[in-house]
Amino acid sequence: QVQFVESGGGLVQPGGSLRLSCAASRRIFSFYVVGWYRQAPGKQRELVAAIAAGGSTNYTDSVKGRFTISRDSAKNTLYLQMNSMKPEDTAVYYCNAESSGRPVYDWGQGTQVTVSS
Repeated sequence: QVQFVESGGGLVQPGGSLRLSCAASRRIFSFYVVGWYRQAPGKQRELVAAIAAGGSTNYTDSVKGRFTISRDSAKNTLYLQMNSMKPEDTAVYYCNAESSGRPVYDWGQGTQVTVSS
């Protein structure tokens, strides 16, 4: 089992930026696609950005050009740089490994992101 600890969320104004971090308890980046998910109130959890073991990245259309996913394999840490943020980015953000479209491990506590003026 792998535990995830997400951090870096907070309140930001529209157009602002935040950088999220996700610390994994074991090395997983060489074996799995790892991604950032978010869940807004009343909505299903969605995958917003992912990075494959080889380093290629993928983003959902709503965040393309605004969000950047990266990782530090030596620190077992995943990052999400969020720029030009919008109110619709408001959600709890989680990280997890993904296999065949499904999350691999139990979810962490997530980090709340609120975009509001």
